[in-house]
Amino acid sequence: MEIIETMKNISSIENCYGCGVCGAVCGKRIIKLRLNADGFYEPFITDQNICSHCGLCVECCAYVHQERSGNQNEVKSYAAWSKQKEIRQKCSSGGIAYELGKQLLEQGYKACGVRYNVQMQRAEHFIATTPQEYIQSIGSKYIQSYTLEAFQAINRKERYFVTGTPCQIDSFRRYIKKFSVEDHFVLLDFFCHGVPSIHVWTKYLKEIEKKTGKIQYVSWRNKTTEGFDVQNGGEDQKRIKWTESYRICIQGERKGYIAEKVQKDHFYTLFLSNICLGRACYEKCKYKYLSSAADIRIGDLWGKTYQENEEGVNALLTFTAKGQEIVAGLKNCVIDSQTLAVVTEGQLKKNLSTPLLRRKAMVLLKQEGTDLKKVIYLANKWNQIKAIKYYVLHPFLMWCRIKRKMKQ
Repeated sequence: MEIIETMKNISSIENCYGCGVCGAVCGKRIIKLRLNADGFYEPFITDQNICSHCGLCVECCAYVHQERSGNQNEVKSYAAWSKQKEIRQKCSSGGIAYELGKQLLEQGYKACGVRYNVQMQRAEHFIATTPQEYIQSIGSKYIQSYTLEAFQAINRKERYFVTGTPCQIDSFRRYIKKFSVEDHFVLLDFFCHGVPSIHVWTKYLKEIEKKTGKIQYVSWRNKTTEGFDVQNGGEDQKRIKWTESYRICIQGERKGYIAEKVQKDHFYTLFLSNICLGRACYEKCKYKYLSSAADIRIGDLWGKTYQENEEGVNALLTFTAKGQEIVAGLKNCVIDSQTLAVVTEGQLKKNLSTPLLRRKAMVLLKQEGTDLKKVIYLANKWNQIKAIKYYVLHPFLMWCRIKRKMKQ
């Protein structure tokens, strides 16, 4: 008997995906989300005495099931972008997620996407009923989103476009399958790197607020400096190449701040080091490459084919007949059929391994007053360890590296 068949509820689940679907399906409304010690969302039951042990929360939990919930048809792959320059400029890559949401909203759907709540300093799912409201979803958010209130507000009798991480979408697919309402929903996920601990983000913001004052606005992957008073006297608008847009624009009460990956920004350094992701983002992730429960998957289209493009291109995959039909009907967009090799170039194909120094990094992050530089030191140390292991296993490459050094 599988362990899920013996589970009455999610009370014993820890370090899961934190998708919040268990809270949405609970008829008693006794499942909530809270941050665990490592800074990741985790469900808990507020009153075990009220639980009816219906098992719905476990049935809809992607974390406890080995298989994915989606039934993929033939996968079709595209390069895609919005024809509207202002949309493409505001979005992290090609603007396709917004264009999909906008078109479905105009067809009578509601859209459940992610925005950044500056008051609560968190990313959160919300429900938009108009394209204007849905503008809040534009742009990448490189932190875990809080889903519970938005998912609970969804009316299964209505039509929705729901976006999220692959694990969130997998659980959500289980949810709508359970109630036989899949026809009411269009699901979109994206190529996911993993989510870092919220402790990284909160400590990072404290660093920035010393320079800017209380933070009023945050934008990841921003392609322009428009509207940011960086030097107290203002800065001329400057457009950034899409391929160079790993930057965060923050506006504070006193002035703005722009951080770039190439300048070894603390947040991007830790995010890309993989040392502080959720436990489930490593071995428990089932969603790399083409593994998805969504109708549509998007991402940045990296690689050689569009490397000269300065405005942004989306990788776009369809997994179901519904997804293909919606993409085929997209207006105001360029949809360019490409091979999977082109569309998935630069995306993770396999799971990340858990770094040996992750636990030490988490201990540092939880300590009050810890400087992020100490955690970055651990991340750099882990990269050195990986390099040594790699060259031990590949002595010929080590010999080549030594020879290059000697020539220099």
